[in-house]
Amino acid sequence: MSKILIENVGQPGRTYAVDAARFSEMRRVVMAVLPGTPPGLTPKELIAGVKPDLDPTVFPGGETAGWWVKAVQLDGEAKGKIARAPKPPVRLWRV
Repeated sequence: MSKILIENVGQPGRTYAVDAARFSEMRRVVMAVLPGTPPGLTPKELIAGVKPDLDPTVFPGGETAGWWVKAVQLDGEAKGKIARAPKPPVRLWRV
């Protein structure tokens, strides 16, 4: 199993090693589903939106999709690829 280092916008300078295949697949789908302009999607809408497009050999039945969406979200925010609305509710879009 190959690993990739990801970041967390809430913990600058810290990285985490995660499964490269799962992260790459989820990032591909998240970036395809997220709109490019505000108001964006809520995390719940994003999770529901990615499940139909996930490779079933990587995410059988969409299992653990919520955790991986959050990982992609936080890494994307840290790298300036995903934006979050400044006020609640949380809404996300591609930058």
